[in-house]
Amino acid sequence: MNNPRRTLLKGLAISSAALATNVSVSGIANAKAEKTSKLKGNINHSVSRWTYGDLSIEELCQTVKALGFSAIDLVGPEDWPMLKKYAIDSSMCNGAELNLVDGWIHPQFHDELTRRYLRHIDLVAEAGYKNLICFSGNARGMSREEGLKNAVNGLSRILHHAERKGVTIQMELFNSRVDHPDYMADNSEWGISLCKALGTESFKLLYDIYHMQINEGDIIRTIQNNHQYFGHYHTAGVPGRHEIDDTQELYYPAIARAIVATGFTGVLAQEFIPTPKDRSGKIESLRNAIQICDV
Repeated sequence: MNNPRRTLLKGLAISSAALATNVSVSGIANAKAEKTSKLKGNINHSVSRWTYGDLSIEELCQTVKALGFSAIDLVGPEDWPMLKKYAIDSSMCNGAELNLVDGWIHPQFHDELTRRYLRHIDLVAEAGYKNLICFSGNARGMSREEGLKNAVNGLSRILHHAERKGVTIQMELFNSRVDHPDYMADNSEWGISLCKALGTESFKLLYDIYHMQINEGDIIRTIQNNHQYFGHYHTAGVPGRHEIDDTQELYYPAIARAIVATGFTGVLAQEFIPTPKDRSGKIESLRNAIQICDV
């Protein structure tokens, strides 16, 4: 399957300079974006960098500022200087992972993952950021029990350092039915068991609403009952992973209100793939999504 996020993550080493274009940001932060009303402040908004990969990192920084928020997800160290230029938070850092399929459930990768994550924890802390993503990896015939045990053993090697540095490691939950076949952390129950076994506030789950709607549904009740284990949220429309408007089955205003009601102070990041072909249309999609979730 040609997964656009996987493709982008493999190319994380590309610098922001290579992504840059000669398009003026005035053509991106159009009049509608500039007219966005002041956000309410109950939700800390962000957007995943990969879903707006046709914009340079500077263009995306300028765009989110024009839309009234100040955070971008899934940005690595090579682009942090640009975020700092615009006073934008790298709300979910990445770059320590090997890939999406070779993760912490695999003992053969623990040494390399430990080396990479210890270094990246230092980088995240030095930059003043708080969150660093990780992945379980694919099962490849491994039982859930063995995967859980292996993940505990591996992650325990880095979490004391994360605690000292004030960094939270967050494992993303993916669906295994459509986008990530065989991914181990494909349900909230397994992820919550991992949180309980690790027993530290420096490890949380990145609860991806799109992925969990596909794999298990019951989104709002899951959030209400287990919010203490969820450190970050991602959005997208189901089916299709596109806009979160009335073209899809989830009602995001109610979901956002449920998140706010838990006392959540973290970040809700838009991770839908915009459908418009033109840049102004894509930015309008982002503006609309922010407004939908700004409860």
